[in-house]
Amino acid sequence: MVTRSDEPIIAIATAPGRGGIGVVRISGRQLEPMAQALFAKPLTPRYAHYLRFNDRDGNPIDAGIALYFKGPNSYTGEDVLELQGHGGPAVLKRLVEHCLDVGTTWGLRHAEPGEFTHRAFLNDRLDLAQAEAVADLIDASSEAAARSAMASLSGVFSERVNNLSDRIVHLRMLVEATLDFPEEEIDFLEKYQAGATLAAIRHDLDNMVSQARQGMILREGLHVVLAGQPNVGKSSLLNALAGDDVAIVTPIAGTTRDKVIQLIHINGIPMHIVDTAGLRDTDDTVESIGIARTWAEIEKANVIIHLQDARNPADELDAGITQRLPPRTPVLKVYNKLDLLKQETPVADDVSHEHTANGQQSNESIAITSLLISAKTGQGLDTLRQKLLDIAGWNPGNESPWLARERHLSALNTARDHLDLAAEHASHNDQVLDLFAEELRLAHEALCSITGQFTSDDLLGEIFSSFCIGK
Repeated sequence: MVTRSDEPIIAIATAPGRGGIGVVRISGRQLEPMAQALFAKPLTPRYAHYLRFNDRDGNPIDAGIALYFKGPNSYTGEDVLELQGHGGPAVLKRLVEHCLDVGTTWGLRHAEPGEFTHRAFLNDRLDLAQAEAVADLIDASSEAAARSAMASLSGVFSERVNNLSDRIVHLRMLVEATLDFPEEEIDFLEKYQAGATLAAIRHDLDNMVSQARQGMILREGLHVVLAGQPNVGKSSLLNALAGDDVAIVTPIAGTTRDKVIQLIHINGIPMHIVDTAGLRDTDDTVESIGIARTWAEIEKANVIIHLQDARNPADELDAGITQRLPPRTPVLKVYNKLDLLKQETPVADDVSHEHTANGQQSNESIAITSLLISAKTGQGLDTLRQKLLDIAGWNPGNESPWLARERHLSALNTARDHLDLAAEHASHNDQVLDLFAEELRLAHEALCSITGQFTSDDLLGEIFSSFCIGK
């Protein structure tokens, strides 16, 4: 995203569609003249002005509240003007067009996605992790995710990162001072207890990595694909997990022709459950397309639930499906219709059997867990839910107080790798002190990339372009 930060910008800040209230936001430097032109009167900063929003001919567009925030004491760090009126799309569109007409003199233009928050970042109102938390808070799909996103926006995550960075910088300072004055023959590693200091930093970073994994799970959840033959109960299982009739269920084979995606939450963790077309040989052109899409979804899955009929556990077609499943993707082999078995099964709900994707032990295969359930009665579903949480790596005892993204986890892992190398150099004493210092520097840079102190423009463009317009 290429921004022209010297130009004022405007956008509708409320969600598309009709609502009781709609907000139009303008941000830029020195907005007083534009506000004067819009309302023919000066606006007092941080004062709610109730007035009419008229067009150039004096015809009323709407009536509402105008709020003026003088920079840097605003969301973006610039002057910000917010017009709060009725939430009809036509009204808001007319109001934006009128502002653009009046604001032509000052170069007012439509804001790009995320540009208000981007300006807040550039003007040091937010660091990059906090800016990302704005989008995460908007997108939060559970109360737990919303709490963690708000904690990130409040600076909890950034504070932890900055604290760790400061400790690394302090250690770097001592190392580089020793390099600058070698004639003093200071035994740095012993005198300043560099080994113990580094060990403490590595320990705290390990905890952050663990919490970041939890934060990423809370933010992104799992992409779970239901796969199997027709009429094994995939749609019934989706409905049972969702607690609603989101998929059509009939005894007719091939009812599901295309994927059905439903977001559910298990203990606050988002799970994107994908119901797919049944896998079988068919001459039906439409069904064949659905089956091809099923395999495409299977390739993208974080977890595959291979659903089978408990009355026919040794089916040859199911064996063929198992052979085609991606070898590195976790698989839950779930036997459904337990309620239809003629005899009581000796296997309890909470008992599972571990296999591998190809039936043989292999380092490249992900273990397959077998479960017995009834989508109709709900028997075994609690065990299935827990298995999904286990695969996600969710640990309630180590719940992250903030949300994390993949790039955060990558940066933390990079920092940890450099600190591990620094520890190796430390074991050789001060003969490799320059290498020790270099690894500390690289670890510091990796951490700083999280908050945006060392961040490329390309990455900034990628991050902010994913935001909604008006934020």
